[in-house]
Amino acid sequence: MREVPSVSQSPLAAWLTLRGQPSAACRAIARQVEAMGYGTLWIPETPTSNEVFTQAGVLLAATEKLAVASGIANIWARDATATAAAAHTLNDAYPGRFVLGLGTSHATRVADRGQAYSRPLTFMRDYLDSLDSAGPFQPQHERRVPVVLAALRPKMQELARERADGIHSFCAPPEHTADARKRLGGGPLLVPHQAFIIGTPDARTYQKAHAFVASRLTLPNYVNHFRALGFTDNDFEGGGSQKLIDSLVVIADEDTVMRRMRAHLDAGATQVAAHPLIDEPDGGVAQLKLLAQSLRTSA
Repeated sequence: MREVPSVSQSPLAAWLTLRGQPSAACRAIARQVEAMGYGTLWIPETPTSNEVFTQAGVLLAATEKLAVASGIANIWARDATATAAAAHTLNDAYPGRFVLGLGTSHATRVADRGQAYSRPLTFMRDYLDSLDSAGPFQPQHERRVPVVLAALRPKMQELARERADGIHSFCAPPEHTADARKRLGGGPLLVPHQAFIIGTPDARTYQKAHAFVASRLTLPNYVNHFRALGFTDNDFEGGGSQKLIDSLVVIADEDTVMRRMRAHLDAGATQVAAHPLIDEPDGGVAQLKLLAQSLRTSA
């Protein structure tokens, strides 16, 4: 395994969709996230999101120290040379501040791109080979871009241990984080995603959590992941059981939410990507602010 670059000393990262936000709003949000003390801002690549590397450049340009991570860049969306060139460009402009998160996405989303989702583990291994052999790009830099893989299951985690700098796990409770750390060993980066809502568990907040979990149950990769965690068909009915939702989303006051984040850190996480399920920009930023305040008061 390669020497793992240092990304950030902060125990918390922010995970935001920035869905439907114009660039001016995204820049303002990134500056607020940085001011709150979050070390990294994770952004997704979905069929309806902005192009992930271009978006990363917008956010990096708006901030001074904040790291930005692709969470994740779909390896079916572009060849490895294009990905390597994009990562190099961002690293040249903002040294040490970009994290390349790569993933195999999902069969339906790959099909939407006109490709066949086949042997994702092999495809990822071959992609990493091509990524390593791309270039050389100019100018060259001593500080390389950290590469992490979206890895929920053991084989992809083992590939990340052997060929990358760590993993980013989505919809993963602290128990999964502990298991992943055992598999990765002590060195690699381990950044689990944790969805949360700071507020009272009521019909409104539960509806948001339920919708988030239900959307994952339409994707077989997540269903298989939840089965491996011990959930059964009964937990998948009606968009997700209360037990499943509580495992993936914490709805509580800020100190209780912070305890869930710390559970990931105690289980071996390098950093926890905190995802507020309040999609409105002011709501998401406000939620992150409350969490950051809880971190400072409990430190």
